[in-house]
Amino acid sequence: MKFTITSKADTGKARAGLIQTSRGEIPTPVFMPVGTLGTVKGLNQHMLRDLLDAPVILGNTYHLYLRPGTGIIEEAGGLHKFINWDRHILTDSGGYQVYSLSGMRKITEEGVKFRSHIDGSSHFFTPEGVVDIQRSIGADFIMAFDECPPYPAERKYVNDSMHLTHRWLDRCVEQFQKGKHLYDHPQYLIPIVQGGAYKDLRADSAKHIAQLDLPANAIGGLSVGEPEDLLYEMTDISTDHLPVEKPRYLMGVGTPVNLLECIDRGVDMFDCVLPTRNARHGMVYTSEGIINIKNAKWANDHNPLDSNSPSPFSREHSRAYLRHLFHTGEFLGPQIASLQNLSFFLWLVREAGKKIKAGEFPAWKKEMVSVLNNRL
Repeated sequence: MKFTITSKADTGKARAGLIQTSRGEIPTPVFMPVGTLGTVKGLNQHMLRDLLDAPVILGNTYHLYLRPGTGIIEEAGGLHKFINWDRHILTDSGGYQVYSLSGMRKITEEGVKFRSHIDGSSHFFTPEGVVDIQRSIGADFIMAFDECPPYPAERKYVNDSMHLTHRWLDRCVEQFQKGKHLYDHPQYLIPIVQGGAYKDLRADSAKHIAQLDLPANAIGGLSVGEPEDLLYEMTDISTDHLPVEKPRYLMGVGTPVNLLECIDRGVDMFDCVLPTRNARHGMVYTSEGIINIKNAKWANDHNPLDSNSPSPFSREHSRAYLRHLFHTGEFLGPQIASLQNLSFFLWLVREAGKKIKAGEFPAWKKEMVSVLNNRL
């Protein structure tokens, strides 16, 4: 894996770059659609590849382990072949799902015992086991197992949690280094910065994972209920201490404004369920602001979803038609909204890269942030 920074903004830490692997190239900044169970909800791989040109999608270790199970995925030849996707896949280690199962799990030094949200069956994840599961799934980028502390949390809890994550990381690295790729492509282990909302702990965690010299570094434990200004501050501190020459991945963030603000703070990679989750509820993101397509004001609006978008898809359907689909319960409604939202998120990060290269990012970002907060 090779990462090349091709341009830097004149002010701030924004940069544009290129990740190269044996599978292909990933221009950065990049937004990665979330396909938790091997599917981005409501969309097929043709849409993701040919309409959206997404270079990376996500899968989730916890969910894929439970269904369909690693045996079926291995029999298919890995997740890429199972879902017919020849581009990059990143798998979250399941740490966030462990966090979300607070009433159904027990964390120990050895790992996490949890009950399935599906049938209540008991399971045990260790750092070594999570690495092996992701080997079996066959993702290109695999995440180290971590504990994601809640917000807010007492300093002692966050400090203990961070050190547990670091000890788990050491075990992940050892397991990864002695294992072998199961399929015909290399895999890359990515560690995760924790430290909650405490400045010194964030800095300590970033320094700890930086010295491991792994191919990329992730920032976790954010977008869990903290205020936006704290999200930006913790991201800024993390990128201050992460290697400039390695890609930086901010996990689970966020809104279009979050993306631009965090690109400005030196982040290269993003993922979030927001575009598709909100689409299913009728929230549509455009270059002019946010539309609640269910509102009556769109019933006779025959303008395109986003007339300013360079994406032909954004001009294929009117706001009135999309509202009609939602109000009649047609499956096509959430699908069109999901395509629009992902198209917009992918356009936004690509446009950010272009503006960085052109030396226009700071002014463009300021203008876009004011527009993206609009509720139309």
